[in-house]
Amino acid sequence: MSRLMLYLLGSPRVVYNGAVVTPPRGNKVWALLAVLALSRAPQSRQRLASLMFADADDPSGALRWNISALRRLLGEAAVLGGDPLTLQLPPDTWVDTEVVLRGRWTEAVLLDSLGHDLLEALDFTSAPGLELWLTNERSRMASAASGILREAAQACLARRKYARALDYATRLVGINPFDENAQVLLCRVLVGSGEITRATSQAEAAARLFRDELGIEPSESFRRAALAAPPAEVGRSASVEALAATIEIGEASIAAGGWQSGLDTLRGAVEGARGNGDEQLLLRSNLSLGSALVHAARGLDEEGATCLHEAIALADRLHRRDEGASARRELAYIELLRGRYERALTWLDDAQPLCRSNDGEHAWVAALQGLCATDLADYPFARSRLELSVELAARAGAQVQSAFARTFLGRLELLQGNHDAAREHLERGLELARAAGWTAFVPLPLAFIAEAQLLAGEIDVAERTFRTAHAMSQQIGDPCWESLGARGLGLIAAQRGAVDAAMEHLHDASTLCDRFPDTYLWLEAYARDALCAVATSVGDPNASAMISDLEQLSARTGMRELLARALVHRAALQRDAQVAEVAASLLAAIDNPVLATLV
Repeated sequence: MSRLMLYLLGSPRVVYNGAVVTPPRGNKVWALLAVLALSRAPQSRQRLASLMFADADDPSGALRWNISALRRLLGEAAVLGGDPLTLQLPPDTWVDTEVVLRGRWTEAVLLDSLGHDLLEALDFTSAPGLELWLTNERSRMASAASGILREAAQACLARRKYARALDYATRLVGINPFDENAQVLLCRVLVGSGEITRATSQAEAAARLFRDELGIEPSESFRRAALAAPPAEVGRSASVEALAATIEIGEASIAAGGWQSGLDTLRGAVEGARGNGDEQLLLRSNLSLGSALVHAARGLDEEGATCLHEAIALADRLHRRDEGASARRELAYIELLRGRYERALTWLDDAQPLCRSNDGEHAWVAALQGLCATDLADYPFARSRLELSVELAARAGAQVQSAFARTFLGRLELLQGNHDAAREHLERGLELARAAGWTAFVPLPLAFIAEAQLLAGEIDVAERTFRTAHAMSQQIGDPCWESLGARGLGLIAAQRGAVDAAMEHLHDASTLCDRFPDTYLWLEAYARDALCAVATSVGDPNASAMISDLEQLSARTGMRELLARALVHRAALQRDAQVAEVAASLLAAIDNPVLATLV
């Protein structure tokens, strides 16, 4: 069967029926292919001409020539045309960027070009807008490659394949040595394989690197996670009944707030089940421990991911669909928090068919799909999934899931300017969270309610609500929710003309999530957007650096609206028409009426 294969990572090439197609004469043909392959929406010819050929005497003519060259490169099986310009590839077309973004790690790690730049060695300095687009897409693809290597290392560690796990973890650290989670994962692989001395040396080297190059000390969670002792050898003396009781005790301890003793108990249950040889209990204990490490502890996501990978392998072998769905959903949650959305959505796609008969679990999966889509500014899909989650949670009588879905549906309405609908969902989410005794979640809907009040002009009421949400977050010790409260207080101070107070609150909001390596990156970017807006409006001398931070964060994670907002800030600050054109191109592909004023 004939097959078209597109290689965009590393040195670009097209392969058809196993033979490399003669490359085009101009590098911008490759750029056009990359833009069309990686953009989430069709691109107007006018914007493409302005983006790619602004320096040409006839930008539209240059675009037409490159479209013709691209048609010749791809062959008759591909359809390219229209305005906006659309590219339709044959159904069985293989694209390396798709494998890295949305494929299985088992396939992606086989790519020779994994970790290589998008359109490597090509530059487009004559087209600043295109160069800016390429820089941001390279950042996103590099982040996706890191996500593949992380997932591969975690999966191999869970299966005790230490040599392969070490290879992947070492490559991951090589890509980004300043990533705390990557360093923790490498240390955990070394500990698991019995190389304790080497793990200690690696942790110390990482600490020196952070100190010397970044001027910061690694977090306490890094030290705790990186140097965790290997599990003790466990015999087969524990009975099934005793192990089941141990799991219940551990879960109860965590529910009561004793997370450290609960984690220790569950770790013992995992090793006890492993020694006993009971796979059902090993599945249950791994799932309980993995979930607890993700939600009850800070900085221990790498250990949690390893437990969840083992739980998935066991659930699949034992045909336990609900547990398999839960473990995949928890892994997706880890990926979502760190802005690795394509990996999160892949896990959720795998989980969805496993939980269709379980409304409560299905509600969680749909809600997380909605969160990912909202963060990526895919608002129509986000709305469909969050509304489904609300429906499923109500049918299951699941208050926690209902509170979660309602709150994030309220956030979506808020982002799209539907303030009345937002308040209705958020107030219901707050009510449900309180009814379920989910106090740790309460500051989130409360802070978004305050933002709706602020946007409605109720400044004094909004300030009181923000202060309540902020104080609760501090008491709970959640830096994510605290960041949202600080952002709101900063915006209120800015509206009142108290610039110094506004900048102080917004700086705090932008850095609070840096306390731990497993906080919600979207909230950090959301705070940075507000900081950039105020800094630009008051002429802060550090505004350009602040915008760069937002741009880099949103580009590598694929947060399209926040990336577009960063470029809007930069265009306003520098009066740069090329940057404005890239921002307009991004904004035009997002279904959000609020953005019309930015365009």
